[in-house]
Amino acid sequence: MARCQHEAVPTNLSHFAINADDVPASRAFYETVFGWRFTAWGPPGFYQIQTGPDDEPGVQGALQQRRTLLPGQVTTGLECTFAVEDVDAVARAVRAAGGTILMDRFTISGVGHLIFFGDPAGNAVGAMQYDPEAE
Repeated sequence: MARCQHEAVPTNLSHFAINADDVPASRAFYETVFGWRFTAWGPPGFYQIQTGPDDEPGVQGALQQRRTLLPGQVTTGLECTFAVEDVDAVARAVRAAGGTILMDRFTISGVGHLIFFGDPAGNAVGAMQYDPEAE
């Protein structure tokens, strides 16, 4: 396995997403089970999730219509995204370490730059370079 020139920096989980075929049913389920609060944001059927109280809101989450990140496989389970300093350097490191880029750099206006990659075990993982000035 080739080594890359990127020096890995420890990163924290910054976001998770739940993909659902029936978004309203999933919303009702998590409201009942965990007491999470949902706020409509962005495209139809997309909600931001607040997992904790206002003084300790927890990791930011999203509930969204199910999608496909791995070719030919619908996304199941939680989709996790990690905060990174440089999403382009992470993409290079992913390739050098034997992973694959599933979604090239995508800019979310006012949020930052996002990629999704596949690790050698076949998991889809996100990396987000947060930038409130992103356009």
